[in-house]
Amino acid sequence: MALYSEHTGKKPLKYARNTVIIIILLLFALATIFPIYFMIISSLGDPVEAGAMSYTLFPTKISLESYKFFFDYSDYSLRWLLNSLLVASVVTVSNVFFASMAGYAFSKIRFKGRSVLFAILLVAMMIPYQVTQVPLYILIVNIFEIQNTYSALILPGLVTVYNIFLSKQFMSSIPGEILECAKIEGCNQFQVYLRIILPLSKTVLAVMAILTFMESWNTFFWPLLVTNTMDMQTIQVGLKNFRFANTTYFAPMMAGATISALPMFILFFSLQKYFLKGVTVGAVKG
Repeated sequence: MALYSEHTGKKPLKYARNTVIIIILLLFALATIFPIYFMIISSLGDPVEAGAMSYTLFPTKISLESYKFFFDYSDYSLRWLLNSLLVASVVTVSNVFFASMAGYAFSKIRFKGRSVLFAILLVAMMIPYQVTQVPLYILIVNIFEIQNTYSALILPGLVTVYNIFLSKQFMSSIPGEILECAKIEGCNQFQVYLRIILPLSKTVLAVMAILTFMESWNTFFWPLLVTNTMDMQTIQVGLKNFRFANTTYFAPMMAGATISALPMFILFFSLQKYFLKGVTVGAVKG
């Protein structure tokens, strides 16, 4: 009888604890979703100035005029989207290729100074991104003189230390016996990389491609620094053209932000299983 009473006494406590956890998680979810909801709702308003607009959570009128205004406002609206797509695609492909090659070299090829070089890369990964912007800007503008070009937008992101680290950690788990068998069959290093390493590393390559594309697509600060004409701006930088000294075209700006976020929504919901794998893929023991 005592055991029954003790068991039944724990149930209300367990239900109460679970209820509190669910409420907290719901609040966090609402806090995360609300900016997206507000962006979409605001984009469905009339293309009027912010000063003449009343901010409401439930609009009385739904209109697509702001989307039309976004594309009609400037001849470069579509160009901004194409620029972002080009830059993000090239940066993603180059990172997948070069980072996977470097990861293969650090994990499977023994050469002098490998540990020291990899340690230097890890130290470089700890340097904040903002610290490198001034020397990088001087290098691009004053030395290479390629400001306001696709090269200036793409070159700094051709390969990142994080992607090299991610590749190296994953490829370290590939058994060395497989590579030795390939070499016995007559494969050179590049053939081993192309025919053995890449097929076995599809998971980490997919994760790398997704994260790199998202990072490149959403970058604002660097394109703002190296572009000075509207035709070379990316979508994130182009949206600032809807803001002036005394007024802001708020609804068209939100329409552009919604359009720019669509690739991220599609990417996440179609490949979310790779995001979950990406949380643990760098923790594989070498």
